[in-house]
Order: sequence, then C-alpha cells, then structure tokens
Amino acid sequence: MKCAVIGAGAWGTALSAVLAENGHDVTIWAFEPDVAEAIEDRHENPRFLPGTALAASIRGTTDKVEALADAELVVVASPSHVVRAVLESCHAWTLSTAPVVVATKGIERGTLSLMTDVVSEALPGRPIVGLSGPSFAAEVAARQPTAIVAASRDLAAATFVQSALSSPSLRVYTHDDVIGVELGGALKNVMAVATGISDGLALGFNARAALITRGLAEMMRLGIRLGARPATFAGLTGIGDLVLTCTGALSRNRAVGLEIGRGRTLSEVLASRETVAEGVITTESAMGLAAREGVDMPIVTAVHRILFERQPARWALVELMTRGLRSEED
Repeated sequence: MKCAVIGAGAWGTALSAVLAENGHDVTIWAFEPDVAEAIEDRHENPRFLPGTALAASIRGTTDKVEALADAELVVVASPSHVVRAVLESCHAWTLSTAPVVVATKGIERGTLSLMTDVVSEALPGRPIVGLSGPSFAAEVAARQPTAIVAASRDLAAATFVQSALSSPSLRVYTHDDVIGVELGGALKNVMAVATGISDGLALGFNARAALITRGLAEMMRLGIRLGARPATFAGLTGIGDLVLTCTGALSRNRAVGLEIGRGRTLSEVLASRETVAEGVITTESAMGLAAREGVDMPIVTAVHRILFERQPARWALVELMTRGLRSEED
C-alpha cells in the first residue's frame, strides 16, 4: 500500500525503512530541503540518521500534498512542538479512511494535550493509533530486535498498523490504553533527563536506580489520575521505554541531562544540538499537567527547577533526598 511519513527525523526515517522493507510504497515528507534531496537522490539521511542506507523505493519530498496523495497509511513523526502546525493544512489531502500513526512522543505545550489528541483535532474522523515503546531509531533501522506497541481505541486500526509495521526484527503489540501508552512514552523522557543529570554529577548507580523507580511511580500517579491503567506502566511503553531511555547510550534526553550535570547550561546544550530532546519540552508540559491534576511529581519538579529556574543540579537532587519521609506506597 502507499504510505506517507510526515517528519524525516531519525524515527520517521527508521519507520520509513521498515515500511519499505515490508513491501510498501513510502514517501517521506521533510521540512528540510537538503534532507528530502538526500533521501530522494542518494537514498540516505546523513543529517538525522547517518550510516543507514535507505531503500531506493523510498521517495523524499518537501511537498505534503505529494506525500499524502492517496496514502492508505499516514505516519506522523514530527517533533511534538510542531505537530499541530505541520498537520494544519493536511486534512484536505488525507484519505478519510487512512489510519494515522502517531509516532511522536510528547505533550503539547499550552493545551497539555497528548499527541493522539492533537492529531485527532488536526485530522478529524481518521482512525488514530499511538506508537510507542523502547526503540532507538538507529537500532530499528539496523534491523536489531525491537518490540513496540500500537495503541488505539479502534482495534481494527491498531491491528492494521501492527500488520503494516511488523517484521522479523520489529515485533508490534496492540493495546487499547492510549492514555497510558502515550504518557509512558512522553514522561520517560523527563526521567531520562533526570538520570542523565545524576550520572553527570557522578552520583552512582544507586541514585540512577532510585530515580528510575521513583520516576515510574510519578508516571503512574499522573497516568492513573488521567484514566490510564496501572498495568500499562509495567509494559513496554512504561518500564521498558523508561529503562532504555534512562540508561541507553543512544538516548538524546539522557545526553542532555548528562551535559547539564557536568556543568553546562540548558541554552549551551541546546545550541550545540540539532536534534530535539523531547524531555526538555515535556518537562514544562508535565509540570502543567501535575499542577492541573493536583499530582505530586517531585522528580519532574526538580528537573524543571534545574532546566528553567537555574537551580544548581546538585542542590535540586539533594532536595529530593531530604524530602519528608513517607511510605513507598504513598
């Protein structure tokens, strides 16, 4: 079938490679003309996924009409802060029957909406499927074994996406807890920034384990308040993605935290990077959601203070350790 991938970052490019390998006709839309040209003419994306040879059948374009025309499956992989703007004019060009896969992990600034809700508003009436799970783009593109989740309230749409993406190296499970799956994928990026800061401060493996575990507790508290099921956070899109992003050397969010823990400012770190670390944006949105829902999220608060309130990283983590004593189950 014909597939359109909107967003030619590392993840969008990797998913394009999977779809093409599975025999689908893929056109990927890139915001950057040089990226579209490299995909179209040289069958590579050296800017965002260097070292990966792409199938010659994958088309690259900067024209959304060309990418979306007659597409039977649409994959949205743009950064969270531009998803709504990117899709604003796409409604007229997208088949009403085409399932839309939301591969972006994040929470929209201002509205505090999950990405599936943002896409549903931009492309009303389409079946929406959230895609999440522990998956570094480079490893997926290299055909290393990976398991992810396609979540939707429309089982037929989730099964459709599962079939389109599954391959010998990519195992896709279906799920119906869209809120839990999406929150897990978004909030784990904040926890990865926290563990990166801890590692940058050389606080040790004990501290890292504590941050991951207590971070999961925060994710669950907010998720349950918003209607997610607790068991979802024990799966691939919860603890699975959390562990990968907090410990993996390929994690952009952990890398940002690592540099901040070593003494650089957020502006210095971001100025030196082209790729988006979603955890920075999600920290602001998570703080907003926690305040709105009355949920205690001390790790998110600590990361926010370090990133946006210029609190020294070591002080913020000391404050975490000296909070009032309580039961682990609280």
